[in-house]
Amino acid sequence: MVAEGLLMRGKLIPVLSALCMVALSSFAAKPQDPTEKVKWVHGPATADLGSVAQVRVPGGYIFANASDTRKLMEAMQNPTSGTELGFVAPESMEWFAVYEFDDVGYVKDDEKTKFDNDAMLKSIRAGTEAGNKERKKRGWPTMTISGWEQPPHYDEATHNLEWAIRGESDGKPVVNFNTRVLGRAGVMRVTLVTDPDSLTATIPKFKETLAGFDYKTGAKYAEYRSGDKIAKYGLSALVVGGAAAVAVKSGLLKYIWKFIVIGVVAVGGLFKKMFGSRSNSDQV
Repeated sequence: MVAEGLLMRGKLIPVLSALCMVALSSFAAKPQDPTEKVKWVHGPATADLGSVAQVRVPGGYIFANASDTRKLMEAMQNPTSGTELGFVAPESMEWFAVYEFDDVGYVKDDEKTKFDNDAMLKSIRAGTEAGNKERKKRGWPTMTISGWEQPPHYDEATHNLEWAIRGESDGKPVVNFNTRVLGRAGVMRVTLVTDPDSLTATIPKFKETLAGFDYKTGAKYAEYRSGDKIAKYGLSALVVGGAAAVAVKSGLLKYIWKFIVIGVVAVGGLFKKMFGSRSNSDQV
């Protein structure tokens, strides 16, 4: 899962994800910059997201593969889930997006016209409060949910589900723009991380890179065949936490807190010097 935030223009910007709040220290505070070991791919290039998908990396953008994405997340003191497949950002690092794949099976989209936004927001708030208990134990800042920045919307043509939630942590606004791209065998989670004040201006740029994403042949949503694994939940559960939503109903939430996906994180700084000394990596 992705715990997100961003250091921009000298200030730490916490960003809302969808359950674990993590207080993160700046890379600058560490004796060595761990990002120097990342094998960055510079666009234009086409990069693999595991064996299931690909993404086109435009000129002026960079990409990190699955293992390097986990290195970045861990360097930010962000728990990793093993589902991370890629990291895309402009070289300016004004924002970034993390790609993760959940092989939960084929998610039916029959809820596309039945979203209960009030009920989903209530569930998200309940999940956040449950996550706050763990945050307090760890000495991390807690968070509150203010409401929808953008209510859930499902695009039948692209099979993309997107939404944004605004909250507050440690007296600072936090926001996270989430996209879920349905596939034949599961869901690609794409999380945009940016300064809340820049969200409106950043979304079009992010969507330009997202347009370069595609599942590989055999993994596309439209290629579903009878007998394929069916996910145990639908679109609404993807918004409120996917598998975590099922766990809440079964009383197992306390055992899987580290896998839940709704909360805030303050991420330590990604700064320009990490690009200055890097040589271009081979394209993939």
